[in-house]
Amino acid sequence: MSSLLEVACQLIMLVVVPLLMLLLLPHFLASRSASRRRRSNEDGNAQQLPPCPPALPIIGHLHLVGALPHVSLRDLAAKHAAGGLMLLRLGTVPNLVVSSPRASQAIMRTHDHMFASRPTTAITDTLMYSSSDIALAPYGEHWRQARKLVTAHLFTVKKVHSYRHARQEEVRLVMAKIREASTAVDIGEMMNTFANDIISRSVSGKFFRVEGRNKIFRELVNTNSILLGGFNLEDYFPSLANSLGFLTRWFLRNRPVHQAHKRWDELLEKIISDHERRKSTMHGHDQESDFTDVLLSVQQEYGITRDHIKAILMDMFGAGTDTSSLVLELAMVELMRNPWVMTKLQGEVRRHTPEGQETVEEENLASMAYLRAAVKETLRLHPPAPLLLPHLSMADCVVDGYTIPSGTRVIVNAWAISRDPKSWEEPEEFMPERFMDGGSAVAIDFKGKDFEFVPFGAGRRICPGLNFALATVEIMLANLVYCFDWQLPDGMEAKDIDLTEVFGLAVRPKEKLMLFPKPRGHHSMQITEAGP
Repeated sequence: MSSLLEVACQLIMLVVVPLLMLLLLPHFLASRSASRRRRSNEDGNAQQLPPCPPALPIIGHLHLVGALPHVSLRDLAAKHAAGGLMLLRLGTVPNLVVSSPRASQAIMRTHDHMFASRPTTAITDTLMYSSSDIALAPYGEHWRQARKLVTAHLFTVKKVHSYRHARQEEVRLVMAKIREASTAVDIGEMMNTFANDIISRSVSGKFFRVEGRNKIFRELVNTNSILLGGFNLEDYFPSLANSLGFLTRWFLRNRPVHQAHKRWDELLEKIISDHERRKSTMHGHDQESDFTDVLLSVQQEYGITRDHIKAILMDMFGAGTDTSSLVLELAMVELMRNPWVMTKLQGEVRRHTPEGQETVEEENLASMAYLRAAVKETLRLHPPAPLLLPHLSMADCVVDGYTIPSGTRVIVNAWAISRDPKSWEEPEEFMPERFMDGGSAVAIDFKGKDFEFVPFGAGRRICPGLNFALATVEIMLANLVYCFDWQLPDGMEAKDIDLTEVFGLAVRPKEKLMLFPKPRGHHSMQITEAGP
């Protein structure tokens, strides 16, 4: 088997690579010619493009982007960017890298109307019903209507609040499962299951677990992350992909993307059909209605099709599962690495939860300022999508004196921005106090108005579900530190926790966080409440 693999690799190197080089050469020459034309206008005056490092033929700057692109791009920007703007050619595609608060404000506020679109590919079109979801849809009337729908009906403060009982039930189930654990708990696995169960319940109703839909959804969400986060030729050489369109289509039919779409479609179709059958017993979309009920109830009002509903529901899973679970996992990583922060947080949560109460309830959270600060600090240090989703310029635009050509992809490095030493004191340190009264960042928030801190984006493309995600994160984190005292495995110290990352559609820790839970008793409660 290994010898066959070696022969295949040799054939690729000897035949396919030279063929690709020949196919790419005309595109490279045309790209160079177009670039030269753009630099000079009719009067012979040079147009000023953003600065960029030296590029290689054909591949451009691809060789400069390492295994952790958010880190590579931050380091490149430190050397080559001006005002937080840097132009890279990844393959044949121009990419504007945004690495400062000022530059991110220019892109996502000042010129937001010019950069509000998304690049689409054969993969997003195949998987997401012709890219008709909200996160990946190109800017236009369909996206505006879909966005208006979810903000007006799915993610209002009232609707998010209506799911509090469901969140509380799911939290209690997780606490019970942790209490029953006889060995160390895999925090990442536990939080990913919890976040997926919350979304599954919100989408398909209270029977999601009995029918096993939650497990299927979780598997499909992981598949989507792999497909959308993997290498895609069209992202870097779109002209070549178009030239080989027949081959691309054949490849897609035989790739997991087609099978993943088929499985999603079958499952979502069953859920929609089930909801339609029981729709006659419902009176409007009351507080107990789930996402599918709501979408069906406003389908005609917003002119969306059945496929549009499926695409929007897929978005709910992709955005809701990974974001919430990663923030929870990394919050626990930082709390274990900084035990004095854990002690302070436990003290606050336990003081503000009525004595004898089994779990923290949502109404207890209002007075927990340090809890919210810890969540914000986790998002600052570890934004789940460090490069956000790419924007796309819809016309030539001048930003801060630089010409940004139409069709340029825009990469906002939210990770670099939230660690910029010009904006943050001791930016590499985990210090929730910076967001407390008297802290240097007390007035900075992540809801799109402060461009030093954009983990959910800003402007037209800000994540519409951030309030839903935060409600999920806060109630779970409060209960993790309220119900248990956590210990590292024997022989392991706080400084030994590995923060190495693995890049993908979302960035996750390479090593699992395994912790031993010690249920909180009366004695530990007294000790903690005597602390900070």
